[in-house]
Amino acid sequence: MDQDGTQRAFGRVRETTPARRMRELDRAEALRLVATVSLGRIVFTQHALPAVRPVNHFVEDGDIIIRIHDDGALAALVAPADVPGVVVAYEADVIDPDTHLGWSVVVTGYASLVADVGEVDRYAKLLCPWVAQPMAGALRIRPDLVTGFRLEVEGTRPASVAPGAGRDRGVSYRWAAAPARRACCLPRRAYRR
Repeated sequence: MDQDGTQRAFGRVRETTPARRMRELDRAEALRLVATVSLGRIVFTQHALPAVRPVNHFVEDGDIIIRIHDDGALAALVAPADVPGVVVAYEADVIDPDTHLGWSVVVTGYASLVADVGEVDRYAKLLCPWVAQPMAGALRIRPDLVTGFRLEVEGTRPASVAPGAGRDRGVSYRWAAAPARRACCLPRRAYRR
C-alpha cells in the first residue's frame, strides 16, 4: 500500500479507507451527543420479544424524553407501582454514509410515564409529532448505563467537551433553535454543526 492509501494488488489499483479508530465516549460526552439529534430508537419488550421503534426525543436534565400516543406500542409500557420503571434501551447515532465516521450511543435505563400534566403539556410543545395523532403522554428514560463510541480517522484528536457540559443532573441539553420554532422542525441546515 502506498502512503496515500492506494493499495496495488495484482496490477490493479484499489482505494482503501483511511485508518479509523473507535474511541469510547464517557457518559457526559455521550449524553451531550444524544442531545444534538432529535431521532433515536427505543428498544423494549413487547409480547415477550424485543421490539424497536424510531422516535423523536430531547434530553432534559440528563433524562431522555419521548412522546407517546394512545394506540402506540409504547403506551403499553407501564411499570408496576413498586418498581422505578420498565427497563428499556435507547440508541441514537450520526454515522456519515460515505465516510463511515460519526458516533453511536446506547442508553439503558428505566422508562416511566410522566405523571405531571404540566410537564406533559410542556413536552408536547417541544416534541414534534410524526403522525397525525395527538400526544397522549410522555415517557421519561432515566439513564442507568450509558455507552458510546466515536468512529474517527486515526490520528485525529478527540473532540473536546466544553467544561461543565454533560453533567448528569441539573443541566438541560437542548437543540439550538430559533425561539419561535421547535428545534426538530427547523430545516436541517439550520441546526447542523
